Amino acid sequence: MGRWRVDADTLAGSRFVLSPLAETVAALKTLHRGAGAHPGERQWLATALPRYRQRLAADPVAAALVRTALGACWNATFLTPVPRAAAPMPDAAALFARELAEVRATPPAVVRADLAETLGADDDSALPPPLLRHEDLAGSAAGLLSWVWTETVEPDWARRRRIIEADILARTAALGSGGWAEALGDLRPGMRWLGGDGLRTGAEPAAESRELMAAELLFVPVTPGQSWLCWDMPPADGRRARPGRRYAVVYPCSGVLADGAGPPVPKALAALLGPGRAELLVALDTPKTTSQLVALTGLPLGSVGRHLRILREAGLVLRRRAGRSVLYHRTAAGRVLLDAVPGPQVGSSGPVGSVSSVSSVSSVGPSAPSAPETRRGRTCGRAAGAW
Repeated sequence: MGRWRVDADTLAGSRFVLSPLAETVAALKTLHRGAGAHPGERQWLATALPRYRQRLAADPVAAALVRTALGACWNATFLTPVPRAAAPMPDAAALFARELAEVRATPPAVVRADLAETLGADDDSALPPPLLRHEDLAGSAAGLLSWVWTETVEPDWARRRRIIEADILARTAALGSGGWAEALGDLRPGMRWLGGDGLRTGAEPAAESRELMAAELLFVPVTPGQSWLCWDMPPADGRRARPGRRYAVVYPCSGVLADGAGPPVPKALAALLGPGRAELLVALDTPKTTSQLVALTGLPLGSVGRHLRILREAGLVLRRRAGRSVLYHRTAAGRVLLDAVPGPQVGSSGPVGSVSSVSSVSSVGPSAPSAPETRRGRTCGRAAGAW
């Protein structure tokens, strides 16, 4: 198993980061594979995949590039730079442009070396002919990513951002109540907090340890069902040098958050309690903070507070403190009411408007134990910067 050893300073300063480029790369990986991980993703693919295939059919270089860059066990490093903390958060388009500029600025020799790495080759002679002949592969990759962002991600960004922010809130609450084991345990397949100084980074058989000392460690949620690790690999003489000080774990948002649908709200319950209170009661399938409920439902903070007060007075909801957070959960009476309501159900109306309750970079807290952790090796067994 791959392992990262993370010292106390690195762990205490780690953060959850929102990255439009990571969301776009995850969307590209989903389009490339052509299969969705949940109903919301499959619905998105039904619209986006035909247009994506038309885009590649009209651009043979981009088609060869994506087939090579998204290897079976490794992503080309230049395609997945470590996000940079942006606080306060600029608008999504500006942040995406800033992140994309890093991809576009990759030196040609480094791009070719990264692509050869995904093929398990020692030099770029193994690259497909369209890539060998092209002089601006970084520009071509940036162009394709820009298309994926503009055509398939940005129109839906408000919803995606709400899902991402809700996941960050849930992880932060889990950290406060259950520590690192609970906050990080299901980020990606095989990942588990080992306690002390160890983080198992994946279930892959190739074992590679990495020590993160005085480093920057970021956790980056994305809505597609995609995951990878990445770290800085400064280029030197057309090749990647040893890893730098910045590392990231890109992981899919958990559970029902990923498809953004939310549990269905019974029509009879909405008629009885009112749509807003019914939606909150249904959303409390697990304890949540007010901010999480705002992010999940899109209701204004004041409305959520008023609805929760009424639900508490009716004995349907209780609140309790967990560390620095206040969590709301259903009472036994609330569960009985939900179980008793018959009839047709309607899906949650879905979030409306933007969420301001979470910043783009959320600290995960200083109360972690001292830890070095270990990085996971990729299945192909070669060291590089993203997989």
